[in-house]
Formats: sequence, C-alpha cells, structure tokens
Amino acid sequence: MYFKEVLNNYISQLGCTAQELAESSGLSASSLSRYRCGERVPEINSKGLEQLCNGIAELAGKREIDSITAGSVMESFVSCPDIIATNKQQLRNNLNILISVLNINVTRLCKSINYDTSSVFRIRNGQRQPSEPLKFAAGVAEFVATEYNSEKDRKILAELLGCTAQELSVQSICSGKIRGWLVEGKSNDSERISEFFSKLNEFDLNEYINTIHFDKLKVPTVPFQLPTSKSYFGLKEMMDSELDFLKATVLSKSREPVTMYSDMPMDEMAKDKDFPKKWMFGMAVMLKKGLHLNMIHNVDRPFSEMMLGLESYIPMYMTGQISPYYLKGVQNNVFMHLLKVSGAAALTGEAITGYHNSGKYYLTKNREEVVYYSKRAKQMLSCAKPLMDIYGEERAVSLNAFMLSDAAIDGKRRSILSSPPLYTIEPEYLKKLLESRSLSRDKITKILNFAKTQRSIAEKILAKNTIEEEIPYITQEEFNRRPVAMSLSGAFYNDDIMYSYSEYSEHLRQTEEFAKVHKNYKIKKINDINFINLQIIIHQGEWVMVSKGKSPAIHFIIHHPKLREAIENYVPPLVE
Repeated sequence: MYFKEVLNNYISQLGCTAQELAESSGLSASSLSRYRCGERVPEINSKGLEQLCNGIAELAGKREIDSITAGSVMESFVSCPDIIATNKQQLRNNLNILISVLNINVTRLCKSINYDTSSVFRIRNGQRQPSEPLKFAAGVAEFVATEYNSEKDRKILAELLGCTAQELSVQSICSGKIRGWLVEGKSNDSERISEFFSKLNEFDLNEYINTIHFDKLKVPTVPFQLPTSKSYFGLKEMMDSELDFLKATVLSKSREPVTMYSDMPMDEMAKDKDFPKKWMFGMAVMLKKGLHLNMIHNVDRPFSEMMLGLESYIPMYMTGQISPYYLKGVQNNVFMHLLKVSGAAALTGEAITGYHNSGKYYLTKNREEVVYYSKRAKQMLSCAKPLMDIYGEERAVSLNAFMLSDAAIDGKRRSILSSPPLYTIEPEYLKKLLESRSLSRDKITKILNFAKTQRSIAEKILAKNTIEEEIPYITQEEFNRRPVAMSLSGAFYNDDIMYSYSEYSEHLRQTEEFAKVHKNYKIKKINDINFINLQIIIHQGEWVMVSKGKSPAIHFIIHHPKLREAIENYVPPLVE
C-alpha cells in the first residue's frame, strides 16, 4: 500500500479525527491533509515522519491498543513504495553539479519540468525544497536524458554516474540512472577534489626544485634544428609536437609571454611513461628562462580530466609566472583544437571529437605565421576569464583588501580547517603564547596585527551572516602523532609555530567561547586532520579559497562555477 493508504488506515483503526492526530503529532492540519490525499510524502528520517509515528502511537496508547507502537508504525510507513529516502542536501548538491558539468539551460529545464525559474533558483541555493522530491528528480532526469545525449555528454554523465557511456545510449536507462543518482547517489567529484587537495597539501616547492634541479637548470642556447614548419599526425607525433614547441620556445631569444590552450583529451598522454616528465622539464626550463605563461584551461571536459590538468600545473602556479584563464560556455562538440604560441613558434592542432588519435598538428617558426597565430591567441585571451586569483606573499596587501571588501557581501561561509582560526583566540593569550617562543618583536607584532584584522573581518561577516567551521578535535595520542601548527597562511608566515596539546585545547575552548558570544558562528567538530597544510574557506555561491600554509604560503581564490561548486560540495573523507 501507498503511504496515504497506510495513514488513512491508521486513522480509521484508531477512530480518531484528522484534527486529533494533527494535535497529537504536532503537525499542522494542512500538512496532515496533504499526506492523507497523497499530495506529499514525508522523507525517511525526517522530523515530520517521526512526529507522525509518535502521534499515532500516543493515540493508540490512550485507546489501549498495545499492538500499535511508534516503532511498528514507522516500520509500516517505511515499507511503502512511495516513501522517499531523499537526502535534501544531497539532492540540491547533485542538481547543482549536474547543471554545472553539462552547462544545462536552466530556463529550458524549468519549462520542461513545469517549475518556475525562481523556485528552482531557491531549490539550488537551499532556500526551499521541492514538495515532491522524487517527482522533481524524475523530471530533471527525463529532461537531461532527452536533451543532453551527445557522445560528449554521455561521457561526462558516465563519469558522474559511475557507469559506461554505452549504458547511457538507451534513453530510459539513462533517465533512470540520473534519477537514482540525484536522489541517492554521490558524486565522484569529491574523490577527485580530495586527490587534488592531497597533492597540494603534500607539495613542497623547494623539494620539487631540488628534485628537478630547477635552481641549477641552464637555459640552452644551441639553436634547435627544426624546419621552418612541420606537420605531425596521430597521438605519438602530437606529443612530439608539444615537446618540439617547448624546445623552439626555450632556445629562442624571444622574451614574449606564452599563451596555451587545448581542449584535446589528456588521459592518453598522461598514461605515457616518458612524455609527462619531458613535458614538465620543458615547462620548467621555460619558466627558468623567465617567460610568463597565460594558460587558458579547457574546463568543458570531464571533471577528472580538468582536475588532472590543474594538478600538473601546481608547481607552475607556485612560481607566480602563470596566469590561469578559462573560456565561459560550452565549446564546439564536434571539433577539438589546440593553440600554443610564443614569440618564436606557434603550434596548432585539430581533431574530430572521439578521434584524437587521428588528429593533425602543425608547428611553425615562420615569422608571418607566428604573428598571425599570436593575434589569434590574444583574441582568445580577450574572451577568457580568470580561472582563479593566485596570491603569494608579494600580493599580501591585495589579498587583505579582497577579504575586507568581501566581508560586506552577504552569504554563508563554511571553512574546513586544520587548526582553529586565529581570530577566535584571546589577544592576550596569543601574545603570551608567541612570547614564549622567543620570537622577535617584529614577528610577534605581525602575527598579532594579522589576528586582529581577521577578527574584525569575521565580526563584520557575523553581524548578518553565518560562518560554519570544521575544526579538528583530536586526542592527545593523535596530536602527539601529528602535532598541530597555528593557522598563519594568511599572514604569509612560513615558519611553523607548533601548539602544545594543552595550548591547542585552550584555543579550542576559547573558540567555543567565541561561538557563545557570536550566535552566527558555528563549530562542526571533526575527529581527525585531513590536510595539515591546507585551509579551505568557502563563500557559498561566490568563491572558494584554498590556502596552503607553507612551501610556500599561497592562496588560490577560485570563481569558476564548475570548480567552485565541486569544492563547495566537497565532504572530507572520514579517517579511520
């Protein structure tokens, strides 16, 4: 039986009125009426369902019907085929991910599922929930399966749903898988984000420089024996063309910036044993030469490929010589392109989507052709938007100005921290703690001023908006295994200042006191530290900032919707 039938049977069995049940359960008369007529069905684990079960059991007790208990009522309701086990937050998150990765036209979606755009907007930002989540998910799934069925779309969906693209070629199967994923599934994006964070957390620029002997690299001056122009065919020669472009660029006398763009797949090249090393070495020599790189990332690709590209650029981001961009909107779904231009050479490439192995690539040093392709690269750059803003120590003033300005913008904030924020510690206690480390007066003043500024920013936000912070509450045994350092990345203080366990516990206590005074400040306790060298700060719907504490201290502020939403929806892995 369906939920409404079971509910009405209980009312008949108890001989009660709907009004009596509404009062007994604490539900409104209108809510109970919608349940009785089947207009709405409560979710499993919802407060409304629990109240209804308790209300029925209470009335049964008054009528001395011992066979009806809250547990038995719950069991009968849960067995109904139409009751929904939807996680509201998960449905919202997955809907946002789906819209983002497929660049779905929301206006057309709303028309298809018979929802007005304002309602869907409020569902997407968490201000409301669909009255019938399962029906809503089914409508979205049917629309996507019908409208987004190209080979490229199916490849993206297959990665998201954890199946093969071939399985999604049948529309009914595709629709069913999307519906199930929206209601019950979890995205693989969190896994890729976690891998990215792990690599960034562990990355040490100094160690990397020593490993590749970057500080000892000599920029070669021997002319590169390359014909004025050369064509390359197939994947293997395509990799050769990339390396030849880097050689031509490095060995030239030109100091002009380099611009790169490619929407070619990266997975196959990444599998090659030698190419990634040679490519990275060529890029390192190019940066050693002092050339600035304008990198136009293609984010209109499966999420795993996008993250693979970002991971490979971590070392270069750290140098401050790279400016990352992206092109807004969906690119061509038929042709794939590559364009890389320096002051000395230009490399272009083309292939049909799905036939990367059959592509053609053309490298030229001809002056007129290089000028032509340079003009194209500049035009492409003028259409691009910054993928992220990168703040190193040299841009500390700009970062502080951004954070002060952003504090006036409404919106929820959420942080994933490796230690309590410095602004929750009492100034006198912080000063005492710093003085016990025998730091210089200048260093103490720098940290105290940073903490004061951070507190001012936080209080400005908390006056109208909420901040929720995930903070490690760990045992002394775990602390001894992995000592915790103060959160000083925003101060660009590259030396660790380690807590003792008693100092860390005291800072946690003071953070709880801060929460009592500031009602909009929420603490979410976690029992382990996932990333000891990272802090993640999220201004929902606006930006996310990934801050690395040292080696070096650097901050990435990400605005791009697809990447931002993936990080917003990121849930740190549980550590056993």
